[in-house]
Amino acid sequence: MISDSAYTAPSPDPALAALLPPQGEWSEQDYLWLSGRTRHLVELVDGAIEVLPMPTDEHQRILMFLYRLLYGLGIGIVLPAPLRLRLASGRFREPDLLLLLDAADPRRHNEWWDGADLVVEVVSPDDPQRDLVTKRAEYAQSGIPEYWIIGPQVQHITVLSLKAGQYVEHGVFERGTIATSALLPELQTAVDAVFDAE
Repeated sequence: MISDSAYTAPSPDPALAALLPPQGEWSEQDYLWLSGRTRHLVELVDGAIEVLPMPTDEHQRILMFLYRLLYGLGIGIVLPAPLRLRLASGRFREPDLLLLLDAADPRRHNEWWDGADLVVEVVSPDDPQRDLVTKRAEYAQSGIPEYWIIGPQVQHITVLSLKAGQYVEHGVFERGTIATSALLPELQTAVDAVFDAE
């Protein structure tokens, strides 16, 4: 077994890298080609590719708990990442969970969705601002009615509800409380159950 300290990542093949568009010049077609051929989660933002970190065990346990919770409501369709969400021309994200209240919603396509009614992000420690600030603004601008931000580092769940094009806090739910949805009154969960999911 190779220890982390002894491992050196291989350098990318310069000839291969030369075939790819430079950052800032990626088209939607380039992005769709790449995202369909890589094992990494990648997002497209203003012509640039963002490579997301590999999810951790904790991240996946939380994600699967919330997936089962949403799926168990029997409403519409809920899917986990990887699934592309097109927010605007030239902007694709891959939320951890996406929900459409109607499985026949015309925004639902096989290769990507053109919107969602609720999205969930589990904050990654590599760049918390991406989920807390950047995606908050992008999801609001694209008209997604509800955004759940799951913060393992701070052990709370922030539920945001869209009002007049901006997100307002429906609630910041800490351990020992029940997180609820503004969009779906039947959607609620003990915060402890989310962070202690096995």
